Amino acid sequence: MAGRRRAQRSEDPRVPAPRPVRRSASGPRRGPLLLTALVVGGLVASVTGVSNASDVPAGPDSVLDAQMELATAGDEVEALPMASITEAEAQARLAEVAASRAERAAAEAAAAEAAREAARPKAVLPVDGARFTSGYGGRWGTFHYGIDLAAPMRTPEYAAMDGVVLRAGSASGFGLAVYVLHENGDVTVYGHMEDILVEPGQYVEAGETIALLGNRGQSTGPHLHFEVHQGGMNGKRIDPVPWLAERGVEV
Repeated sequence: MAGRRRAQRSEDPRVPAPRPVRRSASGPRRGPLLLTALVVGGLVASVTGVSNASDVPAGPDSVLDAQMELATAGDEVEALPMASITEAEAQARLAEVAASRAERAAAEAAAAEAAREAARPKAVLPVDGARFTSGYGGRWGTFHYGIDLAAPMRTPEYAAMDGVVLRAGSASGFGLAVYVLHENGDVTVYGHMEDILVEPGQYVEAGETIALLGNRGQSTGPHLHFEVHQGGMNGKRIDPVPWLAERGVEV
């Protein structure tokens, strides 16, 4: 009877009949399979960093950048003012640097000059390596007011000390002569040279070449006749040997 009621109820036109379930010939529904594929694809994309190129750039950094963009999309970025100075201030700074460099260069040059000044000799023998042939004093019935230093022709002759050339040229008895005034007022005389290399008014330092040794004037061979006039051109002519010795120069 129960079966008969079910049959009658199904025949009642007021009750819709259940729809039959359609199954494909290939097997069960694809819904679960599609869901599984989507889950697997998402896992692969998260591991390899691969996604739609039009949505998110490739690579881990790009993913982080995208996350940062999302995190800061609603924030306002504060723009800091650019630090600067005026052109006038920059020019002033350039001038300061140039002045500092010039001052440093001048100090270095002064130090170098001071070192050179301290190292150079203050007095020298007028002819290097010369042979002493005649001294200060009486000779041949006359008085010899200087010393003679013999050396080969055209040997350099040096200023004995710093000074200024007073005279340079022809001189009686010497052929050619040079007179040099020194700071202490003394004058040194150089005679019989072959060539003169300085002129009046020229400042010379101790050891500077002023002439080339010769045999001019009243001379018996190539040599330098060297005199010292104490206190000036017309001062007393003194023995040059002790005068040089007082200045550390041995004849």
